Amino acid sequence: MKIFRNASLAVLVGALLLPASSVMAQGIGPSVGDKEFSLSGTGSSNKDFDNSSFGISGDYGWYVSDRTLAGIRQSVSYADVEGEGLSDDFWNGSTRGFADYHFGQGAARPFVGASLGAIYGDGVKDTGIAGLETGLKYYLLATTFIQARAEYQFLFENSDSAEDNFDDGVWAYTFGMGLNF
Repeated sequence: MKIFRNASLAVLVGALLLPASSVMAQGIGPSVGDKEFSLSGTGSSNKDFDNSSFGISGDYGWYVSDRTLAGIRQSVSYADVEGEGLSDDFWNGSTRGFADYHFGQGAARPFVGASLGAIYGDGVKDTGIAGLETGLKYYLLATTFIQARAEYQFLFENSDSAEDNFDDGVWAYTFGMGLNF
């Protein structure tokens, strides 16, 4: 019985590692000139689901080197807020240019980057937005990945307010998937 369990465990581990070894053999990740598209989402609700928010973010970019991606990101979010004397829906959006530098050559590729653009909508003051970001892409296939990203963003109207508002930033988190082509 013990031999059967050990053999079953070896088969299970081999089956789990087969896709990763297949991806490694194919050569994964982008090359200079490749394009990338990703779609990510975020959301939250309180325990009664009467205060909720969700958002979606789409990225489109070009690899200017085998490790550097530059592109544009569009995010849209919706919030349904209820409370004492408060019941409202808010739509917000942001459009940002970004650049990310990727580390490593394997299936897991951490990255760091920066973005600059504008935020607008019902629940925010229309203004400039800048941020630093970090994340991880994990290639499931040679050109298909899942990703998680965290962005520290701060709002500004001019260069003076940018310095003042850096300490009053917000964190934005996303999880999604994408592909290189």
